[in-house]
Amino acid sequence: MIAVRWKRAARAMLVLSALTALPSAGLTSSGRVALTFDDLPVFGKFESAADGAEVTDRLLAGMTRHRWKVTGFVNEVQLEAADRPQRIALLQQWLDAGMDLGNHTFSHLSLNTTPVDAYIADVARGELVTSPLLAAEGRRERWFRYPYLETGTTVAERATFEHWLRSRRYRVAPVTMENSDWQFSAPYDDAVERGDARGAAAIKRSYLAFTRRIVGWYRLAGRALFGRQPAFVFLLHASRLNAASLEGLAGILRAEGLRVVSLDAGMRDPAYRTPDRYVGRDGNEWLERWSSTLHRDLPFESIPEVPSAIAASDMRLEFKEDPRAVSPLGGDIPLTP
Repeated sequence: MIAVRWKRAARAMLVLSALTALPSAGLTSSGRVALTFDDLPVFGKFESAADGAEVTDRLLAGMTRHRWKVTGFVNEVQLEAADRPQRIALLQQWLDAGMDLGNHTFSHLSLNTTPVDAYIADVARGELVTSPLLAAEGRRERWFRYPYLETGTTVAERATFEHWLRSRRYRVAPVTMENSDWQFSAPYDDAVERGDARGAAAIKRSYLAFTRRIVGWYRLAGRALFGRQPAFVFLLHASRLNAASLEGLAGILRAEGLRVVSLDAGMRDPAYRTPDRYVGRDGNEWLERWSSTLHRDLPFESIPEVPSAIAASDMRLEFKEDPRAVSPLGGDIPLTP
């Protein structure tokens, strides 16, 4: 993902000249963004359905207040608990609020490290609850999001999997904007659990300040690729932090001239017809993939960095939770020793 590879930016000096030549009015004109939330029912620590209900209620109340129609991507492994019916009810709440649900695999596997047949089986297992919930509403499961944004290390394995997706009438939900919210989430949860209200508030302020900068950067990057502002697909997580930050996020999107639209509407932008020819181990988001296709550089030299204290705290907490240093269901970047 772009946000963990800021240092790779040396190649983009020519883009600076192009960007500084852009009229400022072009950067403040109205645009569109589709909001997507990964790792449903809840991202992060999820001890009980009651914990999940608090996060879910706040997220959906904010979305309803702003009249947003968003898509949530489900890991059904989170339903495997004694309070399974209550956890399933959290997914039903998303549908009752008018939101859509998609498949994020059953257990948040990476295609880079999982044989393609096993990966397909895991995705199919991720339909067992979500698809019937949608069918009861007269809808069907249509969207798939790759965990870690890792799409396989060979052309053959990706082609095999995406052929299976098409046979099930799925469409891949790409990512063209993200704000590293997963890195802020664990430190925020930790502060809340310790009763450190001041610390939690400081993390939230830092998160929103970073989001404001990175959203502006993505708008520049989109224009560098297409000469205009495409509709964006924004990756967020169904976290306690985002539940607490929804008003701030809404304010940032307004200030940047971004109107929230459904994933269907956002994906109608012609940018999403750009071929994605990337094959490799990195979990690149789609602007970076398309930059290779179009042979146009992105302004990596100006991309904002997550504050070092936040990154260090997130890493410490990940290692504390899992000494093997592999991220759990949350966080779209696997940690390796």
